[in-house]
Amino acid sequence: MYYYISGQLVELNSGYAAIDCSGVCYRLNISMNAFSKLSAQLGKKVLLYTYLSVRDDALELYGFQDNEEHTAFVRLISVSGVGPKAGMNILSTMTAQELALAVVNNDPKAISKAPGVGNKTAQKIIIELKDKISKDFADIGGIQDSSSTASSSGSSSDAVSALVVLGYTRNEALEAVRMVDNSQPLEVIIRDALKKLVRTK
Repeated sequence: MYYYISGQLVELNSGYAAIDCSGVCYRLNISMNAFSKLSAQLGKKVLLYTYLSVRDDALELYGFQDNEEHTAFVRLISVSGVGPKAGMNILSTMTAQELALAVVNNDPKAISKAPGVGNKTAQKIIIELKDKISKDFADIGGIQDSSSTASSSGSSSDAVSALVVLGYTRNEALEAVRMVDNSQPLEVIIRDALKKLVRTK
């Protein structure tokens, strides 16, 4: 609904920014990284990209310092079990670029440093977003994919092992992997199997 909001920054704290747009003031939830960049601009004209979260009991507007942070947030909340609050916690702990690096280098520890984000959730983020984030941030220098693609014959076994690492039993993992197309790349097999497991929980 809103692409960005531009106006005078009239109020700022670690949780939100208030922007006056010709007499209409918008309150936007922001990350700590955005807060740090905005702290020197109180009283000045600023621009924040936006995301409107619609719930049964509330409408909440989120603000982002740039398109990269906005894109990272939208990707994060597309992961099952990751809501706007968790997405903001992650982007308060790391920048969008640092998140991209953690995802493509399979580093759940970096993501799980965010408050309320456990290792299992961090692993899900990596599995579901690896391909998307790699493409989104392909132009950032230094990002290299340290994983190798499993051969077609070993993909099923590797997918089962990955799901066991996420905390599922071997039987649950085997059943889920059997239900998806095993001719796909390993990351896709794991992602699709994980979706099956999430639905059965």
